[in-house]
Amino acid sequence: MTVLDHTTGTGSVLAGDAIDVTLADLHDWHAELRAQFPILTANPHTAYLDSSATAQKPQAVLDAVHHYLTTTNANAGRGTYPWATTTTAQVEATAERIKEHLHDPDPATSTVHLVPGTSAGLRAVATDWLTGWLTDGDEIIVPFADHQANAQPWLEAQQLLARRGIRITVHELPYETASGDYDDVALAAMVTDRTRLVAVTHVHHVYGAHMNVDRIRRAVGPDVVVCLDAAQSVGHMPVSVAGLDVDVLVFSGHKAMALPGVGAVWCRGTRAPAFAPAGWPGSPNTVGAVSLCAALSWLDQAGLDRIDRWTVALGARLTDALHHLDGFEVLGCQASLAATSTVQRRQGIVSFRHHTIDAADLGFILTDHGLLVRADHHCQAGAGERDGSVRVSTHAYTAVDEIDHLIHVLTDLDRGAYR
Repeated sequence: MTVLDHTTGTGSVLAGDAIDVTLADLHDWHAELRAQFPILTANPHTAYLDSSATAQKPQAVLDAVHHYLTTTNANAGRGTYPWATTTTAQVEATAERIKEHLHDPDPATSTVHLVPGTSAGLRAVATDWLTGWLTDGDEIIVPFADHQANAQPWLEAQQLLARRGIRITVHELPYETASGDYDDVALAAMVTDRTRLVAVTHVHHVYGAHMNVDRIRRAVGPDVVVCLDAAQSVGHMPVSVAGLDVDVLVFSGHKAMALPGVGAVWCRGTRAPAFAPAGWPGSPNTVGAVSLCAALSWLDQAGLDRIDRWTVALGARLTDALHHLDGFEVLGCQASLAATSTVQRRQGIVSFRHHTIDAADLGFILTDHGLLVRADHHCQAGAGERDGSVRVSTHAYTAVDEIDHLIHVLTDLDRGAYR
């Protein structure tokens, strides 16, 4: 398993000195970006290390929101006066901006629907859309060790269909034990002529693994619909729906530096009917759409390839340090921990446990040192981890000094300094 270029599935290895070289090469770029986040510049002694839960917002996004709310705030698709028509145009522009950001090869035939976030989007895909075209005896394959949002909705769809007298089978997506990737060989053997959909995750929210979803299409063949949970990839790294050959992609805006309460379902609509949420759509989240459009533009200008390189290098710096501390266990692939590793790195997400200190207690200790991390079960579905862990997640604004401060605290903890 090697580090992949996440749009084509090929790439190079980040190992040894390359970690420090990457961080040095991007030092000035990072410093310029970090200065654009008011919440961080206002709290210089606090390290925000929970970007997988929600990302901080750059000044450009805040300015776009302020400008909209103080100049043209109105409802969309309902009025003919200038503020309303301008708002409608902005919402429509956001949908087109999303297609551009995802490298949509045929934007004229795809659709984008704004939703409150990934969880709501996946539930709409499962219960509003999938249930409309599955028939008795069909099968779907879904992950049960990923986020709850990419497991529960498919079971809900099965229950809805059962109440209509339509029985479908939900199979568990297989994983490789050592790497934590999806087992594409085992998956290929599961596919039958009744397999209609496979749901996958782009980047695992606990293990930080890029799940190599470019292999999924080859495993399932040309006819099966692939639905991608991209909550931890959009806004963090380059994402190409063409390169991944998926049919549906769902993501949250707040994890991509937009405001909370907005996300999107992108759908190609060639292997299955075009996606459309059920019921009357109601008023769109107009300010959320404005913030999302501004956030995607900011991310593209910052350079998603550089954001990806930066966060992967920070994660590698942290796992290498944890690898040398006896009191800690890093979750996920064990072959990728050391700086000398030549296998795929984590995507800026590192989860770990202490052998004797409870994850929640460890989270409080880190908070006392100005390190804001998540410490719980991370909303993982039933086949995931049984015990809680500390998750460190980074973004373009995360500083090397913040990771080094975390390493210093964990090293002292490993030596018994805080017992």
